[in-house]
Amino acid sequence: MAIGTANFVRAAKLSDVPQGGCHAVQLQGHAIALFAHDGQVHAVDNRCPHMGFPLNRGTVHAGILTCHWHHARFDLSSGGTFDPWADDMRVFPVEVRRGEVWVDLAPRTDPQTHAQERLREGLERNLSLVTAKAAIALVGDGDPAQPFRIGLEFGTTYRREGWGQGLTIHACMMNLLPALAPEDRPLALYHGLTAVAGNSDGAAPRFPLRPLAGSTADTATLKQWFRQFVEVRDADGAERCIASAVQAGADHRALADMLFAAATDHRYIDTGHPLDFTNKAFEALDIAGWERAGTVLTSLASGYASADRMEESNEWRNPVDLIAILEDAFEALPAALEAGRARRGSWVANGTLTPVLLGEDAQEITDALLEALRAGATEVEVARAVAGAASLRIARFPTSNEFGDWDTALHSFTFANAVHQGVRRAPSAELLRGVFDAAMSVYLDRFLNVPPVRLPEPESDRPAAEARERLLPELAALLDRQQQVNESGLLVARYLYNGGDPARLIAALGSALLREDRNFHTIQMVEAAVRQHAEARGSADGVPVLVAAARYLAAHAPTVRAQGQTFRIAQRLHRGERLFEDE
Repeated sequence: MAIGTANFVRAAKLSDVPQGGCHAVQLQGHAIALFAHDGQVHAVDNRCPHMGFPLNRGTVHAGILTCHWHHARFDLSSGGTFDPWADDMRVFPVEVRRGEVWVDLAPRTDPQTHAQERLREGLERNLSLVTAKAAIALVGDGDPAQPFRIGLEFGTTYRREGWGQGLTIHACMMNLLPALAPEDRPLALYHGLTAVAGNSDGAAPRFPLRPLAGSTADTATLKQWFRQFVEVRDADGAERCIASAVQAGADHRALADMLFAAATDHRYIDTGHPLDFTNKAFEALDIAGWERAGTVLTSLASGYASADRMEESNEWRNPVDLIAILEDAFEALPAALEAGRARRGSWVANGTLTPVLLGEDAQEITDALLEALRAGATEVEVARAVAGAASLRIARFPTSNEFGDWDTALHSFTFANAVHQGVRRAPSAELLRGVFDAAMSVYLDRFLNVPPVRLPEPESDRPAAEARERLLPELAALLDRQQQVNESGLLVARYLYNGGDPARLIAALGSALLREDRNFHTIQMVEAAVRQHAEARGSADGVPVLVAAARYLAAHAPTVRAQGQTFRIAQRLHRGERLFEDE
């Protein structure tokens, strides 16, 4: 039925609705509560918009209807709520004809528009249930990119510090969406949106700086200025350079080149977070639209200017001066790239580079990377090799380590993955420095593999398909118990090595991730592992990275799962279930 087209239906006799009382009726699938108050009859949806409690059990006083479950209050005439967590109550036009009450059931608002409005209110007030309801409505009936855009706009506007963990989770969840089972996609969006709301809650808003007025500076000049301002930790100057480059029409590759160059002018800044955040910002714009580049990319500037630099870290200087080794390698980079340019396409990743990357000689590692480039390896190929080595640190991580060391290995992997994605977008000698930084971080993590956990290997006898498929439910059951790290990794390897469908496994890992309460690093781990597995293009090289993801997830599960409970409440309400009745 068209919005606004009248559809009056006889509801009751006027005598059925006592003055000051209520009468409940069912009309064409609608539960309606009729209230007679101050000489007028009011018709409202009988399900409280908060959690569905029957409003005919409520109380009207001075024109305010109060629900008797959570005490949400509504203006009886308009339906407007005094409690934003409850949502407005739907009211229906009423006519009294010859002693009968007639109610107009025609829709008055577009459900998608209303859901978008409620999503913004949920983000503004950090109301998880409101956000969950909106996510379910928007993903079920529309394009998930629209609520993603709303979350992206909110997070880059209402957090003075700029891009942070919340927006990174939001982008990770959107990246995972196509790999998830359809029924899990609203939950993924909910996790991303509520992460943005939580990260912005209580923060001052951000007021972006304008581009340079009347500037004619080209992109190369703006890039140079940007790097200078980051060098001296001038966030305002850096932000204006980004805004000016966007206004000047720089495309995503030019902008990536500009930002990634500054992110790698110093070594492994802030354990890789600024570069990872930058990569996620670019991926978010690929989804939301590049017309938002000015607002999104300028939100990164303060993170660049304030970041710790590993030149200032003892472990990067002693007992081996990794900074000096890297500086020598960077001097050799242009010549290595030039020597290998004519041989590109001939380099084969035959497994000889990985053992060196996991070895105990930092100089040998940088020499091997330079030699691979001279032999024709592309920036993307060496970046992928380092990301693979970083994932092996997690796949081989023994549980005898301190628990916090999981994050040390995780930082190396997510940074290596971000560099890999960056060089796929905008390869450059400057960003290639990030590959060497990632390799040194993997080198520093070598003590986390003492002793190394043995990687699962293919079995000689494959189990029947039916037995193999039972492994996925077993994975979910394993993750119901603490510290099933090695068992989870072995199960994933058995499933894949015995012909299991990687897409089904990834969907199962995604489902397991989503049922837990949000953990920033676990979400990063699974999203990066899925990305790296896709780069393996179906080869056995993709197995260890999913083993690593399962092991990391198992180390951090189970959680209380309170966030999933909120989502399930919203889901049941969306289906029209009666939460207030006995189960």
